[in-house]
Amino acid sequence: MNTTLFIFNSIPLSYYILLSSLLFGIGVLGVLFRRNAIIIFMCIELMLNAVNLLLTAFSTYYSDAGGQVFVFFIMAVAAAEVAVGLAILTMIFRNTGSVDIDFLNKLKW
Repeated sequence: MNTTLFIFNSIPLSYYILLSSLLFGIGVLGVLFRRNAIIIFMCIELMLNAVNLLLTAFSTYYSDAGGQVFVFFIMAVAAAEVAVGLAILTMIFRNTGSVDIDFLNKLKW
């Protein structure tokens, strides 16, 4: 018997839902209350990983590979988001010397 499938089936699905909601909530709170742009990017990644965990859990629970395919695409989009976002933040830091969101808000004026 496949041990990975056994582990997913031995833990109730509600535990995965609870863990995923907790991780997503921490990510939302981080995006709302933190002022550092790098921390905000990390919180967005945490929210994406919470969704990935939930998609994988449901996919395994229902024995359907569709959720795992979505996880692959979400990971690809997250990698592209990190690459572009960090490149933008690097250029902003070189020009302004800060990645504080309140300071970056003044750049549009």
